[in-house]
Amino acid sequence: MSGTERCAGLDNRAGPADHTGMGRPHRTQAGGLVYHVLHRANRRAELFAKPADDEAFLGILAEAQAEQPMRLLFYCIMPNHGHLVLWPEHDRTLSRFVGWLTLTHTQRWHAHQHSVGSGHLYQGRFKSFVAQADEHLLTLGRYVERNAARARLVARAEDWQWRSLHQRQGTAVEKRPPLAAGPVPLPPDWTGWVNTPQTAAEEAALRRCLRRGEPFGTEDWVRRL
Repeated sequence: MSGTERCAGLDNRAGPADHTGMGRPHRTQAGGLVYHVLHRANRRAELFAKPADDEAFLGILAEAQAEQPMRLLFYCIMPNHGHLVLWPEHDRTLSRFVGWLTLTHTQRWHAHQHSVGSGHLYQGRFKSFVAQADEHLLTLGRYVERNAARARLVARAEDWQWRSLHQRQGTAVEKRPPLAAGPVPLPPDWTGWVNTPQTAAEEAALRRCLRRGEPFGTEDWVRRL
């Protein structure tokens, strides 16, 4: 990939202050942009301990798309967190969608575990950043779909059942959320590309964007954004 793959950030001073008095980036809510969303279990506890847990979450994800229409481009569900790449059509729908998803999952998880009233299931508010709809989006999609292989949970990315790559290959699965065609077409050998390790610079840039909530794109695109 080109040298423009980097995490370039907006001026955080423009964001609202939190209760500690420190500024934090404003959560973008514009429709038409692509967002990476991370939701992590409280205290990094194991949230998806068995296949039925993953299946239940993906069923709720499909329900969320019906309740709060949202285009889903990529996803990967890991033992204690999940990655979603979302492409909302309208302004201010991202938080409504993720809020419905996490609240419904929390309620059903506690009901199944007989742990209602035992505390938060998720770690604070979800983390997100915006990605440019060009090669940066493909880099992000690879990062999400490589997650289990990068963590050495499987040898090949497509072997992890709880991700969009497994679903995209036409594997017979039930109750999976519908995937949308994104603003950038996938290369013909997408699976092979996903299985090719990313550079340290690509991974570092994406982790920085996630940590800081900064956009992932060229400096010029970030300035215009």
